[in-house]
Formats: sequence, C-alpha cells, structure tokens
Amino acid sequence: MSVYEKLKTLNIELPAVAVPAAAYVMYAQTGNTVFLSGHIAKKDGKPWVGQLGKNMQTEEGKAAARAVAIDLLATLQAALGGDLGRVVRIVKVLSLVNSTADYTEQHVVTNGASELIADVFGESGKHARSAFGVAQLPFGVCVEIELIAEVN
Repeated sequence: MSVYEKLKTLNIELPAVAVPAAAYVMYAQTGNTVFLSGHIAKKDGKPWVGQLGKNMQTEEGKAAARAVAIDLLATLQAALGGDLGRVVRIVKVLSLVNSTADYTEQHVVTNGASELIADVFGESGKHARSAFGVAQLPFGVCVEIELIAEVN
C-alpha cells in the first residue's frame, strides 16, 4: 500500500504547509537527507497551548503530538516536490514536551507522533527518537517536534 493509500485509510488529509514564525526555513536538504524544523502543536489552526502535568493529561498530549506529525508530513511532502513516495526512511524524531518538573511521560506523549509515522511509512517509518521535557515552548504550546528523513 502506498503512503497516500495509508493516509487515506487513516482519514488523514495533509494540511497546507506552515510558514516560519521566526528567522528560519521549514526544511533544509543536504544530499539525501531532509531536516524539518520544529513544528508546534496546533488545534483548530491555533497554537495548542498547555503544559503536561499541570493542565493537560498524557492522552491529550499524545493527540497533540499526532497532530504535529501530520503537519510534519505536509512539510516533508512539500520538501519532496509533492511526493512522499521519495521517502527512503524516517531517520530521527526529536520531541519537546512542555511539562512540569515532576511529569515523566514525555515518551508516551511522543508516541502520538511516532505511532502515526510508523503507520504511514511501515518499516521505513521506524526511527530513532529523543523526547525531552522542557519548561516552556513558543506560544506556550504543549509539544514541538522536528524530523529527519532520508530521501531519494
């Protein structure tokens, strides 16, 4: 099944690509590697504000991470001239979770993104990963994620 068939099966329509909120580009490619800038969680088109362990539960954070992954796929598609079929593998995901000092489920929150990526790309979607708890993120969002992909 192609990436696009998998997206359709998951009822996912890729959104328009986000624009940078500061002095950076959404992606950069060197050789066969594409680096996607950090994408923030959005809900209904607006920053998904919250802090895990304070006013958000793990399942809501996981949903936010899944939403970020969908935005990352849209940007990756744009970086590849509209063809996600060029992805050889997702190499690395780095997740920043806005959380209290005593919150310890950043890895579970990040599963929202990792599981979706694996669902879409199969074996090629299984990636190395880091998940960090941070004191704050831009706009007060709950999750920010960046991605590195190998492409042809």
